[in-house]
Amino acid sequence: MSGFASRADEFRPSPVRAVFEVARDPSVVSLAGGNPDLSVLPADAVGDVASLLLRGRAGEILQYGSGAGMDGLRELVVKLMARGGSSVTGADILPTTGSQAGLDLVTKLFCNPGDVILAEGPTYVGALGVFGAYEVEVQHVAMDHDGMQPEAVARALDDLAAQGRRVPFVYAIPSFQNPTGVTMPEERRRELVAVCAERDVMIVEDDPYALLAFDRSEPLASMHGMDPEHVIHLGSFSKIFAPGLRVGWMAAPPEVRGRLQIAAESVVIHPSNLAQSLVTSWVGSEHWEPALDRAVELYRERWEAMKEALIEFMPETASWTTPTGGFFTWVTAEEIRGKDILAAAIAHGVVLVPGSASYMDGRDSNAVRLAFSGVAPARIREGVKRFAEALRAL
Repeated sequence: MSGFASRADEFRPSPVRAVFEVARDPSVVSLAGGNPDLSVLPADAVGDVASLLLRGRAGEILQYGSGAGMDGLRELVVKLMARGGSSVTGADILPTTGSQAGLDLVTKLFCNPGDVILAEGPTYVGALGVFGAYEVEVQHVAMDHDGMQPEAVARALDDLAAQGRRVPFVYAIPSFQNPTGVTMPEERRRELVAVCAERDVMIVEDDPYALLAFDRSEPLASMHGMDPEHVIHLGSFSKIFAPGLRVGWMAAPPEVRGRLQIAAESVVIHPSNLAQSLVTSWVGSEHWEPALDRAVELYRERWEAMKEALIEFMPETASWTTPTGGFFTWVTAEEIRGKDILAAAIAHGVVLVPGSASYMDGRDSNAVRLAFSGVAPARIREGVKRFAEALRAL
């Protein structure tokens, strides 16, 4: 069909979503999806909360709502963000239909076609889809074991300014990064904030995994708390409660937050009252923290199972990151470069996310993302074994 807009070419199937159909085969081990394990939720208790909400507040919850979101949810977010050092009020918070919607909104508001966004290399594949849809160029910035390198960001910003190129924001996932699992230490976060503030460039801090540290005794410091005037924070309840509810949030300076709300209302009118109410009631209850503790312990055990399998089965040429929370590790092996590793893995009964998917230009990569969060330890071991067999067969 003719007549599509030029940006239509950017609406391509996600490399992550594309493997889900293959993963439906019970004989295939999926190490692709970054899914939380909802078995830790007491289903009866969640059901009771939902029932009480509908019995007592159906007239409010099932009616149209405010584009600003519900007061209770915003106040809950204020408390959650305080854990990372952010001093915000409910007026600074905009609930969204998942943090993916927040990323779309901020890109829509700040980016013109041809602008440049700086992002980690590699980065979240879902973000690349959003940036491409708004015809924005992505320049990837080098990472090391501590994440995005502030000095590399500074060089890139200065080079682009010298070329007359506009950079609306730097996009970063500082905690247990998707896809690498790497976490940016607090001092480096401060360095990155300083680099961007000196050049008056915003940071979009996408931080859905911040509360999933295997050691939850020390909350991770949010870049938003370091400089709320130069950082827009994206958060999500998908990883800490339930992704099917599609509830996230944004924290932004008041003048930015107001424009974001108008942009959101033009698409969704308002976020779901029912979903917001359920999140507020559950995450605000005494049940939530123990359930989150159980989930994080489960993820820690599954990472240990994956690490043991990687040590046992991977060839000597392979290496991997060591996450201290979250859902992912990033496995590197020179055998992968120049090969269709996804096809090879599927042929051996395992699915994963090839590293090339995490770069805007789809560049050749010698890495893959493996997810451990939603897979039982025995299946993890079998999946890593099959992946190692696929590597050796390349």
